[in-house]
Parts: sequence; structure tokens; C-alpha cells
Amino acid sequence: MASFSIHSPWIFTFGLLGNFVSFVVFLAPIPTFLRICKKKTTEGFQSLPYVVALFSAMIWLYYASLKSDALLLITINSFGCFIETIYIALYIAYAPKQARVHNDLTATLRMLMLLNFGGFCSILLLSQFLVKGSNRVQVLGWFCVILSVSVFAAPLSIMRLVIRTKSVEFMPFTLSFFLTLSAITWLFYGLLLKDFYIAIPNVVGFILGVLQMVLYVIYKNFKKVVPMESKLPQHNIDIAKLSIVSCELKPAVCPQSNEEDDHTENSKDPSNQEQPRQ
Repeated sequence: MASFSIHSPWIFTFGLLGNFVSFVVFLAPIPTFLRICKKKTTEGFQSLPYVVALFSAMIWLYYASLKSDALLLITINSFGCFIETIYIALYIAYAPKQARVHNDLTATLRMLMLLNFGGFCSILLLSQFLVKGSNRVQVLGWFCVILSVSVFAAPLSIMRLVIRTKSVEFMPFTLSFFLTLSAITWLFYGLLLKDFYIAIPNVVGFILGVLQMVLYVIYKNFKKVVPMESKLPQHNIDIAKLSIVSCELKPAVCPQSNEEDDHTENSKDPSNQEQPRQ
């Protein structure tokens, strides 16, 4: 299974680089979850990106297990399943119990059952009983391509918001750079492996990554405030690098100080105003 590393060192090299870059991207939400653990609340963060990321990693792991030369695809997606499961567990553990947020928690559990359990089991059973031989890899490969390309719609909303607000606050250059680098490594890995199911989504990932960096260069010096109601994905992970990860950030609200409030109230109170001298 690992014989390709001997006969095709370039495949092994790009696969290893892809594992390293994707490993870094998978760990990107750690500061977010450290904040969640510290405050013991998920605040306004959403669980959908992590549920989808877990589903993506599971599908790519299943696809890689059907091939005889995709060991490095198995390693990164195994880690993806592991880390995304931890993220989701932390979200469930620290989700607030208020009525509105409790509905979000219920929706998270429902998505886990429908998508990650029901959806994956359905794909597993259908591919095993309705598709035979090499056709199974082809059918599952095209499903992975469609899933990956569909998820690439997420960065488009961020790019549109950057253009509208002229702010790159929620589109850090470092993340865009690593996503682009990830797409490049897995693109070459897929081409050298002659696995176009891996290569095709990463063409889209590469194009979107370059566009994000171009937008960053254009708007990095603009100082425009992002509207309060806007919620932006913290990071939009390219599934072709074998998973997507995103979470939402709320802009911080700085309340007025008590001194300012007291001053305002006193200025409005006629009894506190200085009486004119007779």
C-alpha cells in the first residue's frame, strides 16, 4: 500500500506536504475552542462548519480506503475525523442552555444524526450493494468532487462581504495563504497519482485562494467598520485538502463606561443642573 513512496518519490513528497499543511489548517480553530473552554460558553459560534467538516473527512476516508495507493489520504482524514469530533464534543459540552441557543444545540445533534450517521451509512450501504468493482471508486469519487466543489461556495460569501465592507478583518492573509498552499500540494498529489477526483476540486480551491489573497492586498489598508449584524466564517477550509472548517465570529461590542452613562444621566436630570444666580 505504501509502495508508491518508493517508486514515485514525488507523490510521497507532495502527499507529505499536503498532510503537513492540512494538519496546520485543521488546528486553526484551537484558539476559538480555548476561548470557549475558558468562558465555558459557545457564545455566537456555530457548529455547522464542524459537522460538515467531519462528514467530509469521513467520506474522503472511505474513498481512500477503497484505493491501494492513498495511504497519505488516509492519514490526514483520520486526523480530521479525530480533531473535528473533539471540536463538536466541546461545542455540545459548552453550548448555553438558554432557549434560543438550546435550539441550536438540538439542531447540531439532529445534523449529526442525519448527516454524519444517516448520510454516511446510506452512502456506505448503497455503494456496497448497488455498485460493484471499480465502479464503486468512480461513483464515490464523483460524489466527493461534487461535495467538495459545493463547499467552495462558502468562501464566496466572505469575498463578497470583503468587497462590500472594504474590510479584511475576517479574512486573514495567513489562512488564505495556507489554504492556497494546501490546494497546490493536493492538486499535484492528485495529478501525479492520476487521481482526478482529488485534483479537480483543488483547481477550484487554488483559484479561490489566489482571489482571496488578491482581495486582501487590495483592501488591507481600508479602515471600514464591519456591520455588527454581520457574522463571518472564521475560516473556510478547502475540502479538497480533505475537509472544511469554519466557525463564526461576532464583532466585539464595547459598551460605554459607567462614568459616561452617569454623566449622560446627570446632564439630563434638571435637578443636577446648576441654577442661575439671582
